[in-house]
Amino acid sequence: MSGSDRRSPRSGLSARVKLCVVLAALWGLTVGWRLYQLQVERHEHYAQRASRQHEIEVALDAPRGTIYDARGRELAVSVRVESVVANPSLIEDSAAAATALASVLDLRARDLEALLSSDRDFVFVARKVEPQVAAAVRELDLGGVWFEEESRRYYPMGGLAANVLGFVGTDNRGLAGLELQYDEVVAGQMVRRRTLRDGRRGRLTVPHALATRAVPGGDLHLTVDAALQHMAEAGIARAIEEWDAKAGILVMLDVEDSAVLAMASAPSFDPNRFGDFTPDDWRNRAVMDAYEPGSTFKMVTAAAALDALAVHPDDPFDCELGGITLAGIFIGDHKPFGVLTFREVIERSSNVGVIKAALRTGAEPLHRSIVDFGFGRRTGVDLPGESSGIVHPLERWRGLAAAYASFGHGLSITPLQLANAYAALANGGRLNRPYVVRAVDRGAGPEPVARSEPEPVELSPATIQGLSRLLEGVVERGTGTRAAIPGYRVAGKTGTAEKSDHTGYSATGRLATFVGFVPARAPRLVAVVMLDEPRRSTGGGVVSAPVFREVVGEALLYLGIPPERDAFEPTARFVRLPAQRVPALGGTRIAAAGGGRR
Repeated sequence: MSGSDRRSPRSGLSARVKLCVVLAALWGLTVGWRLYQLQVERHEHYAQRASRQHEIEVALDAPRGTIYDARGRELAVSVRVESVVANPSLIEDSAAAATALASVLDLRARDLEALLSSDRDFVFVARKVEPQVAAAVRELDLGGVWFEEESRRYYPMGGLAANVLGFVGTDNRGLAGLELQYDEVVAGQMVRRRTLRDGRRGRLTVPHALATRAVPGGDLHLTVDAALQHMAEAGIARAIEEWDAKAGILVMLDVEDSAVLAMASAPSFDPNRFGDFTPDDWRNRAVMDAYEPGSTFKMVTAAAALDALAVHPDDPFDCELGGITLAGIFIGDHKPFGVLTFREVIERSSNVGVIKAALRTGAEPLHRSIVDFGFGRRTGVDLPGESSGIVHPLERWRGLAAAYASFGHGLSITPLQLANAYAALANGGRLNRPYVVRAVDRGAGPEPVARSEPEPVELSPATIQGLSRLLEGVVERGTGTRAAIPGYRVAGKTGTAEKSDHTGYSATGRLATFVGFVPARAPRLVAVVMLDEPRRSTGGGVVSAPVFREVVGEALLYLGIPPERDAFEPTARFVRLPAQRVPALGGTRIAAAGGGRR
């Protein structure tokens, strides 16, 4: 072997070293690149994964704002309560734990075992438990089970104004009433708490150590007065029992701006345990339910007739001794009347007389009066679920429609619409938007809620004054004498409307109503009282007028509204204005159907 063919050991070693160095460098670059990917490019991804493995984040309710009545009384508050929570991975015997918890929490052991056997790191076992229940769970001393503080809604006056306030669900969100309508204002900003755990999934810190700050919700300041609300609810409850009625409604407004002073709906419920009641109990009937108004609607017909100069209060009307037949259809009065002046037609609530007044007036002025008083559209009150009622447009009115509408038949309205319409008459012709929340406090002091400008009711001052006097006569001499309040003039109207059912009009179902304002010459309060299907009597003047007298009489004393010195002077006479020709209703006579309404 020649010397040139030999390789020295050092030469072979050097080649191997170089190869190792190259491989080491490649490995180093690979590891470095991978580290760069993990620690730089995907740092956020893996940091979040690590956080999820070592932290438990829990979203807990923040306190909702307080709801106050008109005088600062608390109607809805938030209180601190405890919720039972668990980490299933820390529970050694889920079946035994479930059995123990079920006996205390009144839950099914099977459901709890499934919950405590899950692979989740955090579960709610029971939300917002009563203090005695929390104490019983503590006595069990179960590993992996602890408590978190939360906020729960509490209504210190129980069921007072429940249908207005509404209620809050377990998740602290408003589900009805003002709690729903103003949920974004009242709901606070949720607090988030973090719990750290070690490699064995044990807890290292208490949840309070790492937490965002809870932001309480804003407060609501209402127009509703708790004392007036109590009067209204007590009055309706007594009337329902006395007359064996299915339900009852009372709405009281401030005449000046239609602020809701009281709004009672019965049957009602206790929002502290709303789950024990039916959805029908939750309903605010004053804004959600629409009914035929019956003779309370004759005020609207009278307004149209007087303003169009088609009728004067002293004009005689032949009421045809109890009924009239038009176009082959008969309509009866609640009792036979002969010749009555229009003033007496309103006082005694003659259907025949009002129909004849509507024929003189014409469909267009009557429909305009209905719309001007706000019927057929929502009032815009700041409560959820408001019904608009039903008033068909003028172009859909045919022969019988105006006659039907003249005595409150063939259309539907809500109790709040009716109260607001009479408020518009009482304040001189301003149709306001009713409201319940006067101010909102988000932490910087109460700020008034912006309100829309009132809409004008196109009636002359003479018409408004004359119509008010007619309604005074209803209480002084007519069907509403039981609504009279000693020391005050009352202007109002009774109504007894048939209720419709799946076959048409019910043979027995009636809605008894009285609506009025007081003092009649300087109005401050307007109220509507409705009793649904009273069984012992059905007349609005018999059933509902006494409730008005009792509740509104108490309200006048409570608010310090002084009696009128001349409350019992004879009603002033309506000034006769020059007559003018009014076109007939579509050039044809029309008929109306239905029983008497008074």
